[in-house]
Amino acid sequence: MMNRYLKWCLIGFVSVFFLTQCKNKDSVAFTGYELKLDQPDPELQPFDSTLVAPFFEKFPQLADYKKEVLMVYKNHQYNYLWHDSKGRKETADVLYNRINEIAADGILQKVPYKDIFDKRFVEQSKVDVTNELLLTSYYFFYTDKVLEGIDYAKRKELGWFLDRDSVSYVNFLDTLLVNPGLVNKQTQLIKQYYLLKKALEKYHDIALNGGWGTVNIDEDFKNLNPSDTSDRVTEIRKRLYLSGDLTENSGSNVYDLSLQKGLDSFMKRHGFVAQKVINKRHIEAMNVSVEDRIKTIVINMERCRWISPNIAKAKEYIVVNIPAYRLLYIKNDSIALQSDVVVGTTMNQTVVFSGKLKYIVFSPYWNVPQSIIKNEILPGIQRDANYLAKHNMEWNNGNVRQKPGPANSLGLVKFIFPNNNNIYFHDTPSKSLFQRETRAFSHGCIRV
Repeated sequence: MMNRYLKWCLIGFVSVFFLTQCKNKDSVAFTGYELKLDQPDPELQPFDSTLVAPFFEKFPQLADYKKEVLMVYKNHQYNYLWHDSKGRKETADVLYNRINEIAADGILQKVPYKDIFDKRFVEQSKVDVTNELLLTSYYFFYTDKVLEGIDYAKRKELGWFLDRDSVSYVNFLDTLLVNPGLVNKQTQLIKQYYLLKKALEKYHDIALNGGWGTVNIDEDFKNLNPSDTSDRVTEIRKRLYLSGDLTENSGSNVYDLSLQKGLDSFMKRHGFVAQKVINKRHIEAMNVSVEDRIKTIVINMERCRWISPNIAKAKEYIVVNIPAYRLLYIKNDSIALQSDVVVGTTMNQTVVFSGKLKYIVFSPYWNVPQSIIKNEILPGIQRDANYLAKHNMEWNNGNVRQKPGPANSLGLVKFIFPNNNNIYFHDTPSKSLFQRETRAFSHGCIRV
């Protein structure tokens, strides 16, 4: 059922396998913005550097950002960043608002010392060292949780091998202080993150209004076809209206053309094969609560943080949405081609990473992986001495390979992008698998 959740909330890139033509670059600033330095107020003296250590003793839950805070103020000779001689700067208000709205970014973690921060921010707008250090610490809290996400080691444990450009949020702060409006530009993360954020807002509103309820499934439930009359149709109509798949709710219990349009939208969003029959699986998907959908959106917003926005800035690239079994070829920021694909099984999951397409092989040999030789080929030979010949295979220096031909497991062509995971795109003789809703049948490679 988890895959169905992902299909619903994925809007292009989340939980994907990337093949990209762009070069990876180490970034010292942020998404190409020019590094600018905020000039200190000559009427405001720097604060005492010895005040930093006691601050983190008082606010230990922010101590993870002590290194960055010290680096920032060392670079600025301990001049105030969020205050001038007149009091608090505009940038401080911008940051305060973002911290207050952090739940809209799918961050469920409690903001440490939020009550203290609120009280001090409201009551003290004049120059204040504690407020100054709180603001800088919260800046790094925000970039850590909203822009960076969990660290790379944990991502690898989850099967994500996407390299992300190194970003200096210390340097970006300098640019942000000069131009606070940058924090509201939707460029720090990939486009799909902001689409998910918009969806999260929508579903929070639905939840606040009571959700969308459930459609009753009787023990003797029968599929619903166009023109059928049923109380279930009335419930389905209401459900699709509340989720936005229908623009209006007529309340009719007749399965008519207007309901069909809403179902088309629902099925497309959930990865179902387009059809007019409403079966039990469709209703089970409708009955997933809005709260569970929200959890899925939040998970995928986190995954978006692991993807470098520079990947999607390439003029052309290929992306595979693994849970949705879809390949997209993007050229000049538009979809030039899309296709169904077959991906790895639960036991042989396709890992998530990026690479560069190097070359294409026609009429390829299939060099059978050792795991398949051990688990499938050798047992097959034990059962049938002619197993290799029947499968157009041969021994090759102690390994097994399948010779080119129409029955070759790689089909007639494969696309190579060198990687440590031995993953590539390839054709397949098993065309019928593309007609299925669930297409997780491979040993990890992508069948196209």
